[in-house]
Amino acid sequence: MNKRIYKTAAIGRTGGGNFGHNLHLAYQGIENVEFVAVADPDAGGREKARAQTGAPRVYADYRELLEKERPDLVSVCPRWTDCHVELVLACIEAGCHVYCEKPMTATLEEGDRIVAASERAGRKVAVAHQGVYLPQTHAVRRMLREGRIGDVQAITAHGKQDARGGGEDMITLGTHLFNMMRFFVGDAAWMFAQVTAGGRDIGPGDVRTATEPVGPVAGDCVNGYYAFKSGVSGFFDSRKDQAGGGRRYGMEIVGSQGILSLRGGSAEALMLYPHPVFLPAEASQGWTRVEVESQALMTGNQLAIRDLIEAVEKGREPLSGARDAVAALEMILGAYESQVTGGRVAFPMKNRQHPLSRRSW
Repeated sequence: MNKRIYKTAAIGRTGGGNFGHNLHLAYQGIENVEFVAVADPDAGGREKARAQTGAPRVYADYRELLEKERPDLVSVCPRWTDCHVELVLACIEAGCHVYCEKPMTATLEEGDRIVAASERAGRKVAVAHQGVYLPQTHAVRRMLREGRIGDVQAITAHGKQDARGGGEDMITLGTHLFNMMRFFVGDAAWMFAQVTAGGRDIGPGDVRTATEPVGPVAGDCVNGYYAFKSGVSGFFDSRKDQAGGGRRYGMEIVGSQGILSLRGGSAEALMLYPHPVFLPAEASQGWTRVEVESQALMTGNQLAIRDLIEAVEKGREPLSGARDAVAALEMILGAYESQVTGGRVAFPMKNRQHPLSRRSW
């Protein structure tokens, strides 16, 4: 039986989030897709994308692309979230499935709108949390389920902690970490956090626009605690301008019989400490490298498209779908909600607007 061929396209915005992390190139090497068009309001951006993708047609207006090409699947590529709701909803209304750059939205209310629209229309929305599609990440989850480090007790994630450290790091890069935490240990039930600037609790005067438009941010230091429904304790930290050139980015997973260390956003340099008690001074107890099948982070785009097509054909949700994006964002915005209210935040959050948008605290 011949496989169905999916008509695919990409929407970018040069100078306004561009084509994200090359989401327009996600279809290359996939046999059952036909890449038909690119849209970008910038003429130079359109021609560059045409050359990169080999698209036979380009459009200045994404609406014209959707109307004339009638694609089955569209990449919403810009890194900036200010256009995501408009673009994703337009694609869904046109009958398309969507692969959207992360973060999907700046607020939970916007994310809820995308989830509701996609479910009403029977369309799938996948989000570019590339790490959860990679074979090494799946190998880690198998190790956890097989009891390689015993009962999972805690998971600690660290932001990249460069010049964006604190609130901006938490949403721009932390979204990958929170999505991966959920991939490993399930949903969080509640959280508590402290967000500070210059060593003091943030206030309304600390709210600012991020380097890229991904919603308001605040703070140069974030420390969060997450209580997962599985009984696992979760932690996240990010501080601005820390030594290491971003190499702090990653996580440790602590079990009753050992520890797993993952660096980067793609479970790189997977290391195992196969001992129940962490004793760095004990010469007989060291870290060992775990060799698993591994692929580079950006190959996650192609894997995500393959998974999205399979999700469409099998009637399941993508590995990182719209609901997952909302749940990851909730773990981010929950930090601000906790800081602003001074208390524990239960999930799902009642406040679906951005916590930093309050007129007074």
